[in-house]
Amino acid sequence: MANGPIAERNRDATIYVGGLDDKVSESLLWELFVQAGPLVNVHMPKDRVTMMHQGYGFVEFMGEEDADYAIKIMNMIKLYGKPIRVNKASAHQKNLDVGANIFIGNLDPEVDEKLLYDTFSAFGVILQTPKKLVTQRALHSLTLQVLRHLTPP
Repeated sequence: MANGPIAERNRDATIYVGGLDDKVSESLLWELFVQAGPLVNVHMPKDRVTMMHQGYGFVEFMGEEDADYAIKIMNMIKLYGKPIRVNKASAHQKNLDVGANIFIGNLDPEVDEKLLYDTFSAFGVILQTPKKLVTQRALHSLTLQVLRHLTPP
């Protein structure tokens, strides 16, 4: 499924797929992404020593519209229980790390990682999947509230 060097690929029609589980194969990626449109190529770079893929891959579509559609519908879906990241793959883009981390507190319990990603991706590229963390203080507070309701007045 991996055909030709990256330089010969249509960069505008190629997407990056990251956060892949070890069980994911090129054929599985092909079957998943062909649902978004006709494919030209699927490639998952492998470690030279272990010959295992490195947790990411590239999927080339026939057209840029299909690649854009795949990004829209496939980003953050769970594959083997892990959310995958799907973005445009472009060798000419520079990865500028400005060191910005955002903490958002007092989230409603209904807010999940996909909603965080979808909401904040409107402001720029998100480099790492958002993680919803429950602090020890919040757990302690919740425990106290539950215990208060269980003890007689």
